[in-house]
Amino acid sequence: MNTLLFPVILAGGKGERFWPLSRKDRPKQFLSLDGSSRSLLQATADRLIKLGGSWDSLWVVTSSQIAEGVRQQLPDLPVENLLIESEGRDTAAAVAWTSLEIKQRYGEDAVIGFFPADHWIADEEAFAHTLSAATQLAASTAAIVTLGIKPTFPSTGYGYIEQGEKIGSFNELPAYHVNRFTEKPNRETAETFLSTGRFSWNSGMFVFRAGVVLKELHTHAPEIIEPLEQQGPDIYPQLPKKSIDYALMEKTTLAYVLPVDFGWDDLGDWNAIERLLKTEENPNVELATHVGLDTQGAIIYASNPEDVVVTIGLEDVVIVRDRNVTLVVKKERTQEIKQILKIIQSDSRFTDLL
Repeated sequence: MNTLLFPVILAGGKGERFWPLSRKDRPKQFLSLDGSSRSLLQATADRLIKLGGSWDSLWVVTSSQIAEGVRQQLPDLPVENLLIESEGRDTAAAVAWTSLEIKQRYGEDAVIGFFPADHWIADEEAFAHTLSAATQLAASTAAIVTLGIKPTFPSTGYGYIEQGEKIGSFNELPAYHVNRFTEKPNRETAETFLSTGRFSWNSGMFVFRAGVVLKELHTHAPEIIEPLEQQGPDIYPQLPKKSIDYALMEKTTLAYVLPVDFGWDDLGDWNAIERLLKTEENPNVELATHVGLDTQGAIIYASNPEDVVVTIGLEDVVIVRDRNVTLVVKKERTQEIKQILKIIQSDSRFTDLL
């Protein structure tokens, strides 16, 4: 039985909701957002190297636009372990391609784990313990294992997983068959989910054997896996653009969930900075030189330490100063940054801001 885990980092995202700090030449995964000196990508690699044992076991999937940046950020990553997408086709294609490559090199019993590049993990020891359990389950069962984060509040920004029958314990952690995956709920539905005790947040982290996931892709997403098998990655731009959740996880009967609690955030937008760094002593989260009067609940960031941000009478806003752009937005509307970028993209005066 193969119990070695081959971790794969999904690093092709744009991170548009962290604009203007996140741009084409410097996407979110290249940023340090927690006050440390390590980028999100580097921090993810650091903790996964401990699981896989060496750089030889780590893989990264990224886009052609930022591949050189990935090489600079992870100079020890073997060149053959960096898969470069000619065009982003969402996570289903990335999972299918990487699983094919790992199966070809290590066989269909190789256990693979997929991890987004932009997650923050508080307790890395508990994280490693959880991944050991997921690897044991995947190695011993025809299972596609997902990590379900125990919810701490009724979030409307995450998908949820409903656990069904308990199938046993692995590394002292209970594992359950998945009843269903749900889309992002409204507040009332989220509160109902939490009250049952059967739901967890969908973390987007998966563990399975190569042969198991490839067989399931043949059953549920042949339009993705068959062209890749027949024509290789040259067919990539013609593949359907689907998430692994939609293409496979919502359809397979082999989905299992480990409800876990190791301190987690997916760092989806600027509000995540507050969740990480907010203290009782300071009314604001300040990653800038800030002079304020009657300002509270603000998130303030400036990439240039010489820039000074001055505020008067503001509440619950995000202020970001980076290079030649200043963003000011209410915290509840940070999701709309993507809409602003579409406006900017359509105006030739602003193309250098992307």
